[in-house]
Amino acid sequence: MPVKEKVGHVLEEAVKNREAAGLSVLVLKNGREALYAQAGVADRKREIPLERDTIFRLYSQTKPITAAAVMLLVENGCIDLMDPAEKYLPGFKNQKVWTEKGLVPVQRSVNLRDLLGMTAGLCYPAEDAPGQYAAKVFDENQRMMDEGKPGYSTVEFCDRLGREPLAFQPGTHFRYSTCADVLGAVVEVASGMKYSAFLRQAFFEPLGMKDTAFWVPEEKRTRFAECYVRTGDGLKEWTGRNLCCGDYSREPAFESGGAGLVSTLDDYAAFSGMLLQEGLYQGKRILSPESVRFMTAAQLMPGPQSEMWDSLWGFGYGKLMRTALEPGQYAGFMRRGEYGWDGWLGTYFANFPQEKMTILMMQNTTDTGTVTVTRKVRNVILAAESGGEL
Repeated sequence: MPVKEKVGHVLEEAVKNREAAGLSVLVLKNGREALYAQAGVADRKREIPLERDTIFRLYSQTKPITAAAVMLLVENGCIDLMDPAEKYLPGFKNQKVWTEKGLVPVQRSVNLRDLLGMTAGLCYPAEDAPGQYAAKVFDENQRMMDEGKPGYSTVEFCDRLGREPLAFQPGTHFRYSTCADVLGAVVEVASGMKYSAFLRQAFFEPLGMKDTAFWVPEEKRTRFAECYVRTGDGLKEWTGRNLCCGDYSREPAFESGGAGLVSTLDDYAAFSGMLLQEGLYQGKRILSPESVRFMTAAQLMPGPQSEMWDSLWGFGYGKLMRTALEPGQYAGFMRRGEYGWDGWLGTYFANFPQEKMTILMMQNTTDTGTVTVTRKVRNVILAAESGGEL
């Protein structure tokens, strides 16, 4: 069976099993399209088919773009990765760390390198005490938004996060968190530009990413994929809010560098392709090769490395992305040197520098990340590539 049919079958099975309403996959190799497949719909109620230009919520797949923004400032001499976050956000001064015996002072300040590696001690909202501190800030902002107010700006939101206790001493552990949001605010302060304007000037316009933004204007709404949640009765439309993202009908005050962007397959292919070519896109230099090499290298020391999820065994982490270290440890096919990330709603990308290949997947189903359908598609594509079918 040809590889495209195999991938198509995997996607159709996922739709049939109500794992997702619609999914699409794009594979690029040597700068050319090697495979495109899709299944399902973008909107079940309105019977809107999934299209090549359907717009999806990226959630955490926003993070690699934020990492690239940070690297651009590094290579231009605007910031130092040893800079303390408090240099840009005063809320990070004199921070406290939560312990079971009470709050204690930080032994050193959170720096930008900590933020790139998720070792800063920050949290996403969670049930434990440190997670509840973070939840308080998100709840405050969401409450203002629900009342029709703009809510915190990007810098205000992240400065407010800095005033809450950390989960651990900076640099000592790994915890997936709001680090990328804080980096987006740092970029805004360091550049003197609104974060969305910086991204537009640095990446979206030169890469032709015309549908990538923090909101979806009215003329594009018909292309905006509906979001779904899995239930015991099948897929249900999800209209909730997560991490203060959800109302994409207007420009948000808080532009989440960790979760806020929407995009399309081809837009994100331009960004991932630029990384794969070490910063070049159609002959234009977007990032330096040194920036891309640093950005795609693992960062965690052995202790924090051991705290990553079981599903990512074999991968390291650094600069807001997974980076392959030991292929035999992963639950599926993997190539040494590959890197990428995914999103809460199931968007996914992986770059394979040695093979000059990119795998991109799009869907919008809650609590997804990297799941069975993602691993099946990866296995089919990597097996085919190794046999010369791509």
